[in-house]
Parts: sequence; C-alpha cells; structure tokens
Amino acid sequence: MLSTAALRAHLLAARLAGPVTTSREESLRRYRLFAARDPRVLLGLDPEYDWSFTELLRLMGSKCGVSVNPAHVSGHDVIDPERTIAALQIFADRLRVAAETRAPVLLGTGHPHRLLGFYAALASALSAAGCPILTPADGRCVDITTRFGVRTYQLTYVRGVAMVREPGARPTASEPGAHSHSPLPVRVALACAAESGGPLPGLVIGDHGWVCGAGQLGFAAIGLADTDDPALFVGEAEGQVSVAVPLDDAVRSGYYRPLTRYVLNRACLSQ
Repeated sequence: MLSTAALRAHLLAARLAGPVTTSREESLRRYRLFAARDPRVLLGLDPEYDWSFTELLRLMGSKCGVSVNPAHVSGHDVIDPERTIAALQIFADRLRVAAETRAPVLLGTGHPHRLLGFYAALASALSAAGCPILTPADGRCVDITTRFGVRTYQLTYVRGVAMVREPGARPTASEPGAHSHSPLPVRVALACAAESGGPLPGLVIGDHGWVCGAGQLGFAAIGLADTDDPALFVGEAEGQVSVAVPLDDAVRSGYYRPLTRYVLNRACLSQ
C-alpha cells in the first residue's frame, strides 16, 4: 500500500507535480487560444461561459496551483502535489462506484506512449470487478485535422484502451499509437455503440479529447490533464467533466505505476 506521503514524494521526484516539464510559455499560449475558442485547445468542449485569459489563469491557479501572476511568462510551470492527490482521491471514488455498480466503462488515450499502462491497469481491475470494458468502433477510420492537414487514423484498442494509429502502422512497445488531442475518436466510438444497440458507457476514463468529447455529450468522464490543457479543468468547473487530475502527462510511462497502485487501492480494486 502506497501512503499519501510516499505518493507526494514520488510526484515531486518524478516531476509529475511540483516544477514540471511543461513550459510556462506553452501554458499561457494555450490559455489565450482557449479564450479565443480555438478548436485545437477546446478538445471537443463547448464552454457555456466566455472565459477570458485572466479568468482562465485564475482557474488554473485554483485547479492546478500554477502561478496566477500574468507577468510570470517563462520557465517551468508548477503543479501543487496536494491538488493532484486530492483529485486522485475523487478519481478513485469514481472508480469504486463504477465497480460497485458494474457500470460499462470506455477508456481512451491520446498519450498511448506514456499512459497506456496506467489506463490498461484500470481496465483490468474494473473488468475483474465485473465492469464491461467497451470496445466500440474497433478498426474504424477517423479523419482528424492535424497541423499537416487532414489525416486518416484507425481507432484501435490495446488491453482495453482505445487509441488511434496511422493505417498500416505496426505498434511497438515504445510507440503503441499516435499522440492526439482530437475528440473525434470518442465521438465515433460513442456513435457506434449507440447505433449497434450495445451498452453505452456509465463512465469514460482518459485524457484530452476522450474526456472533453465524452463529457460534452453528457457522459460521466474523468481523466488526467497537464497545465497546458485548460479544457478539462474548464469542463470540470462547468460540470461537463466529473474529475480532472492535474499532473504532467508526458513523463516516462513507468513513473505512473505508483499512481496506479494508489488509485486502485483507494478504490478498493487492488488485484
């Protein structure tokens, strides 16, 4: 069992919280883009409120612990580990309820090279507790707008976790899928589930567009978010996202294993 003190120490040592690798410049740039409602940073969310840059900065200070001083424009961003731990507890509570009710669960990630192991462990534990792990639209093609133009990706599942790959790409241990912020894959998956008459998820777990896209459609959604992804925290503030856990989402995949143990233990799902 990982204690809260040990988790806090790990968060700081692994730079999951505290000074993180995400730059202050990038976070501020994306807050401005969000305030301008740039779809690249909305991640499928349609905010009810017109968030200004200043309001976003205050929100991110409250949710993540970043500096609310607009004159602080360079260096590394900072995440308060206490906020991460508090959000992980709520995250675990949501997992526990899903397990108790045997709710169908859909998991997806835009960071498969970093977070696949974290989500796959959750999928395994929830499945063992009796939750159906959904895999709708497996193999379907999804056209996603990128900085290189519209590119076609394939929706696929690995160990119960959805992601996208370029068609014909062979997965490797270090690069099982493509990095993506798009909400289109979760929209395709949910539409396919509805059209087939199969079960719809009682809970969606993931990051980026998987959380915001599902939350915007009214599904309970929980996930992880870095300081440069304000959409999840806006969604949480407005009620579309159930839980957004602030942490660096791009450190080594092995650094997330203690978080897995902590969350599953708190959710009474340790295997």
